[in-house]
This record gives sequence, C-alpha cells and structure tokens, in this order.
Amino acid sequence: MAYKNEQLEEEKVFKDPVHRYVHVKDLVIWDLIATPEFQRLRRIKQLGTTNLTFHGAEHSRFNHSLGVYEIVRRIIYNFKDRPHWNNNERLLCLCAALLHDLGHGPFSHSFEKVFKLDHEYFTQQILLGDTHVHTILERVEAGFSQKVADVIAKTYEDKLVVSLISSQIDADRMDYLQRDAYFTGVSYGHFDMERILRVMRPIDDQVVIKSSGMHAVEDYIMSRYQMYWQVYFHPVTRSAEVILSKILHRAKYLFEHNYTFKLEPTHFVSFFNEKVDLQEYVKLDEAIVFYYFQLWQEEDDDILRDLCERFMNRRLFKYVEFNPNLQMNEWMELYRLFQGVGIDPEYYLVVDSSSDLPYDFYRPGEEEERLPIHLLMPNNELRELSRESDIVESISGKKRTDHKLYFPADLLNKLTDGDVKKRMFELLYGEGAENHVD
Repeated sequence: MAYKNEQLEEEKVFKDPVHRYVHVKDLVIWDLIATPEFQRLRRIKQLGTTNLTFHGAEHSRFNHSLGVYEIVRRIIYNFKDRPHWNNNERLLCLCAALLHDLGHGPFSHSFEKVFKLDHEYFTQQILLGDTHVHTILERVEAGFSQKVADVIAKTYEDKLVVSLISSQIDADRMDYLQRDAYFTGVSYGHFDMERILRVMRPIDDQVVIKSSGMHAVEDYIMSRYQMYWQVYFHPVTRSAEVILSKILHRAKYLFEHNYTFKLEPTHFVSFFNEKVDLQEYVKLDEAIVFYYFQLWQEEDDDILRDLCERFMNRRLFKYVEFNPNLQMNEWMELYRLFQGVGIDPEYYLVVDSSSDLPYDFYRPGEEEERLPIHLLMPNNELRELSRESDIVESISGKKRTDHKLYFPADLLNKLTDGDVKKRMFELLYGEGAENHVD
C-alpha cells in the first residue's frame, strides 16, 4: 500500500480536555506528530505570558495543533459524501491543519517583533527545508510539502481547502477559543461547535453555513470578541509582554555595544545579528529563554538585571489608560522627569496598543481582504452573515483599539524628591493621584 493511504493497524487517540479525544488513523499523521519539529511545539506555550495573569494557561502549541487537526478531521468526515468536496484533498487538509503553527518561536509575537521575524516564514522553511517533516511529506508524493505550504500560506488553488484552516470561521479559531477559555478558566470562549460543524457545507471555493445555524455562528463571533478583550489583551498580560520585549531589546543592545555577559548568550547571537537560519531557529524554545532570563538576574547591567528579576518573579509594571491623541504633552513631560531621576524611559515608560476587528465583510481592493461568512438560505441563495444577523451587523468592520501606559510604580515610590514624585503621579493618575503614592 502506498504511504499516502497507509493506515495504522489500530487507531491511536490523544485524550483531550476540549475535544475529548483526538483520533489518528493515518500513518502519515502519526509520523508527523513524532518528528522533532512537531514535538518542539510542546515547549512553546500557546498564550505566551498569559499564564502570569491566568495561572492555568500553561497549554502549548502542540495541544492546539492537535486540536485544529481534530476539528478538520471531523469537518472532512461530514463533507465526504457532499457535492463540491474532493476527498482526494483529505490528507492535504489534515497535514496543513496539524502543521499550521509549526514555525512559532518562544513567546511567539513578542519575540517576532523584537527580532523582526515571521513565524509564517519559518513554518514554510520547516515544511520545505532539510527537516524530518519535509522528508515525511515528500514520501507522500513529490511536491506534497509545497502543497501543504501553499495551503498554510493561503495560496493553494483550491480555496475551499484553505478556508478550513484560515477564514473568519475556521478550525484554527474554533480550537484556540475553546482551548484558551478552558485553560484560563473563563466562560467567554465557549460556543456550540458541534452545531456549527453540523451546519457547515462545502460550496465551490468556501465553506458556508446553513441559515438555521446562524445563531451558533453569532455566539462564536461574540465569544471571539470577548476572548480578545478579556483574555488576549488583558492589561496584566500586556505588562508582562512589555517587560519581556524590553529584556530582549536590552540584551540585544548590550550585545551590539560589546557588553561582556557573564555567560555568552550563544543561543541568541544569530537573533541579535538578525541572521537566523532554520537549524538555529528550531533549537530555541521557551526553556532556553527562561534559562538565560534566570542567569541575567545576576548580570552587572542594572536594567537587564532588574527587568529579568521582574519577569521571573512577576513584579510587573502598573498601567493607566492613555490617549496618544490627547496626552502626548503629559507623556513628554513624564519622559523628561524619568530621565532626570535616572530611570531610563526607553525601558520603563512604555505605551502599548492593542486592536481587534471581530468580523468584517468583503471589501475588494483593500490591503487585507476578508472573505465573509456566508449563510446558505433555504432557496440556496448565499447571504453575507451581517445582512441577516443584527448582532453581527452591529460589530462588522468596527476596529477597537486600546492604549495603555506602563511604568514601574515601585521605583517611582522610592524617589526621595517629593515634588518630582508628586508631579509624576499627577501626570499618571490625574485627580486622586495621592491614593497611589506610598
């Protein structure tokens, strides 16, 4: 039997807290899970620093990737006898679902911003480069790794296949919302996924939803909205991310200025030089990053030492609401005051912004076109979701942005110049500033 079609003698299952079981019957999938590149995802947390806010959020990209695979497996099972579905794409869909997050690095997005990396680029490199994953995919058929890469990059010719992995209602989102809600302990991310899977239909180049399932989709979209603002953009999590990014910036700055570290940061050198090759990238995981942060608590550089101690022991920055359009004069005065008392504002006075667009309809010609969710009406007409749902229409195309100003209140309270301290807290807190002064 060809490797492409080879099945395990006995189905394997992973016990899963979200989907109950993740089922594996294809030998290809079983082999991919066993690769070092995929096993590495066990050492990359799904939610970065969120565990410093919600202590249960210790789950990994490995957990999530298995979950996305399982949802796609169920969708394909439901589609197998329906028109418009090509069952020859089954294994391609399963592989793309399993491997879609393969290129994520430690602390994912924070790490990417500092070192100008792109996890999607490294996903492609792992799929197409000299890796165990690539070898397995090419055993399926010549060029199969490129097909998987194209699906994940959203350039594959069959857009129906792409939409299962990446759309406004895809397996990726359906897994991470439920999984992240479960591990953070919140109720926002729960929705009736089983109902959504039952009413999904393949039509030409997209998945559509039977109109009878509209309310389940409304619930899904509102769950996503709540999860972003209550969990993903939580200000305490963002405080930890600010400190994390400043640690990496400081270490990079010191390296570039020939600072002598007590232990040479060999695992970071290629990142500091912005010349990261694939083999160095896949070697780096969160365990190694934590190792260096632990060591850097003993460094001679005051800023690096302090930031690492804060991160490792959860001594985070405080925050206030900040409007960059109205409060830049206050920020500039604070910046000068920080400099005057020897607190470097580049590391200790940080504006952080978060924004999300919960749902958007199709706007041709825009930089990032979003294919809308379509409802399949009883007369077989397709109707864009926000035209039928008042709930979705109320939030469609509306991007919400939030700004916070982060600072070390403990350092400010240690200042001996009472007038300077008072002025800083006035600028930060306005009326009632005295309530925040120790």
